[in-house]
Amino acid sequence: MRRKVSTMTIIAVVLGLAVSTAQAAETVTEWEKIVNAKDHPQNWITHHGSLDGQRFSRLEQINKKNVKDLKVAFTHIVGGANGAGQWEHAGLEGTPLAEDGYLYITDGWGGVYKLDVRQNGKLVWKMDPETDREWAAGVTCCGVDNRGVALWKDKVISHALDGRLIITNKETGEIEKEIPVADPAISETLTVAPLVIKDKVITGVSGADYGIRGWLNATDLVAGERDWRTHTIPAPGEPGSETWKPGPEVHSVDAWKHGGGSTWVNGSYDPELNTVYWGVGNPAPDWDNAYRPGDNLYTNSVLALDGDTGAIKWHFQYIPNDPYDYDGVNEQTLADANVHGKMTKVVLHSNRNGFAYALDRTNGKFLWGTPFVKKLDWTAGLDKYTGRPVDYDPNSDVQRYNPASSVSRDQRESTSCPGNMGGKNWPPTAYDPERNRYYIPVIESCSGHVNVPQEKPWQPREYFLGGGPKMGQVITGSVTAMDVNSGKVAGKYETTYPMYGGLLATKGGLIFGGEPDGRVFAIDSDSMEELWSFSTNTAINAPPISFEVDGKQYIAILAGKGGAWPMWFISATPALTNMEAGQVLFVFAL
Repeated sequence: MRRKVSTMTIIAVVLGLAVSTAQAAETVTEWEKIVNAKDHPQNWITHHGSLDGQRFSRLEQINKKNVKDLKVAFTHIVGGANGAGQWEHAGLEGTPLAEDGYLYITDGWGGVYKLDVRQNGKLVWKMDPETDREWAAGVTCCGVDNRGVALWKDKVISHALDGRLIITNKETGEIEKEIPVADPAISETLTVAPLVIKDKVITGVSGADYGIRGWLNATDLVAGERDWRTHTIPAPGEPGSETWKPGPEVHSVDAWKHGGGSTWVNGSYDPELNTVYWGVGNPAPDWDNAYRPGDNLYTNSVLALDGDTGAIKWHFQYIPNDPYDYDGVNEQTLADANVHGKMTKVVLHSNRNGFAYALDRTNGKFLWGTPFVKKLDWTAGLDKYTGRPVDYDPNSDVQRYNPASSVSRDQRESTSCPGNMGGKNWPPTAYDPERNRYYIPVIESCSGHVNVPQEKPWQPREYFLGGGPKMGQVITGSVTAMDVNSGKVAGKYETTYPMYGGLLATKGGLIFGGEPDGRVFAIDSDSMEELWSFSTNTAINAPPISFEVDGKQYIAILAGKGGAWPMWFISATPALTNMEAGQVLFVFAL
């Protein structure tokens, strides 16, 4: 006998199937949406736009032919500008994230803002982490900064300067959980944007200049607790520990305990290899490499780590026993390129030392290294097989490289090029996979170093200063394009000022960036000629992004000077000393 099924039953079954299908799709696509971000260019849902760190938008509504018509679509005033201690104000260094018509941005204190693009950037909610500002200023090396958030399911993941990982409800803006990750009592701070991998988030730490022992930390977002932690400075008995030897001070016997190695710039991830690629910063103390004899692993290196366990698969060190504060923390960009006639999975990196590097990302093998600055005098070059400086002495525990360019306990003054802010600082590069070009925001400068004898030797957790801009020099910059196949410079767009902001490449054949005088610009990806510019009238330290809402493409960038630039480096460029510290999100469209 045939059973009768009521209309209500059919509806209930259909709805039930729809709900279960939607739930199944959600569990599948939350991670897949991040892995396949390139297939959804209307959104910018990870720090670099995609896990490979390329900062390439596949949107092309804005292109070479029409970019001259780009106008301001809307702006949004950003709070959190208050300074503390020696820092007159916080700055904007964050990358906005864009998802389904909403923007998520941060201010320097880690406040998170959700904005509605369809309502011209109207504020939906703001989350204030309520960091103790006077306290934080005392343990912050280089400004009050925050570089952005991560998205995970219905949550926004962010960091506070005082060491907290904060999980905020995406819809309401309410804080759901705060997880202590860094220890501010020993000068560990958080300025890095989080990186979500599957159901965990990876956090890097700041504080090398105060003598912390650096690390990368993975937090299980489901359990709300630590999954793994990998230190960037090995303890005695661990691989690499032999590269930390006793120095002349009594307390430098345990130099590894306060060896630096911060990880404050967001890394990249290869899902196929299940490998995280992350840059490691300077050793401590910065310029006194005699205090810490040995190569000082894994400072000034790139680490390739297992995404599940944090185990180090391989490393490549750019400058052993670094005496220049050249800091290898900058981003790692993943690409597949025909290097020297062979298709290779590469990881690209532009180091402060003035060299751009290409490594085989499966094993860390050196492929090429090319200067991208006009003046580089700290070394005579790189060994074509190993990638190490040619003047590296394997029989010496204290490296001098070019002795005229580094201070030491015997030589109190020197000049080095590039300067100690590097040929490139943290503002990120961009890579165009269609042109196989790698674009670098360049700083052209030299540093004058004076090692002033102190009343007492450097002590762990004391901030160590040893250099600054060479007085009287003119600091300029450029956007330099590298051909990844050959490792050669393919073109330059010269800038009046040093490039203190990051870059964006687009399928429309454009490179977007910003300068410290407040100019946002677009240049031709091929000819490197400027096609458009707009003056924000406040310094730009942040990188731009592109996204699309309802079929309309936008370019967004945060403008507002901060960080170390105003205190130490804008002063070397007199035309910039009167720049206002305005805090504004600018969004452009045709």
